[in-house]
Amino acid sequence: MTVTEFVLCLVFMAISANQFRIPPHEEVARMARFVINQCDWASMATISTHDPVKGQPFSNAFAISDGPVGYGTGTPYMYLTRMEISVQDLQVNPQASMSVSLAQTPFCKHRGYDPQSPLCAHIILSGSVEEVNGTEADVAKKVLFSRHPEMSDWPVDHNWFFAKMNITQVWVLDYFGGVKMVSPEDYYKATPYKKHHCK
Repeated sequence: MTVTEFVLCLVFMAISANQFRIPPHEEVARMARFVINQCDWASMATISTHDPVKGQPFSNAFAISDGPVGYGTGTPYMYLTRMEISVQDLQVNPQASMSVSLAQTPFCKHRGYDPQSPLCAHIILSGSVEEVNGTEADVAKKVLFSRHPEMSDWPVDHNWFFAKMNITQVWVLDYFGGVKMVSPEDYYKATPYKKHHCK
């Protein structure tokens, strides 16, 4: 490879890395990983422990991160406080579902897709929310604060802690024909981004 070819390859890789390269809709596990990595927040539903909606589903918005864009792990981390109403629900019942949609990115808007359209890919994660400690808490802090820098200035007297969604099922709606299910094993094995190599 000549120097010119090598430089052109690097330019191509840089452009590719910055493009919104959504996986084909047939590659469902890749799509799920892609959506989680591209998005900054999720709507998480808990079972309410508060009157007058005690025992009913209760949805709330939370900032998430599974890592830098292009290098996600698939595990959505959160920065929580027990003062928050949904976190109080989780202390009684940690089961939750999390909905994440490309409607929060430029993808759907640029293509004229309504947020409810199947073409505007969205996923639902089912499982439980659990606090993380030690080395994993260090990882959670790094991936969250890098994408949500405001978090470092949140009030210290709120006793913030790091948590993750322990995924037991993944549901994907990214095309016509109904929702598709992905096992956690297939979800974590998937690679959301194609790598390009210079030779």
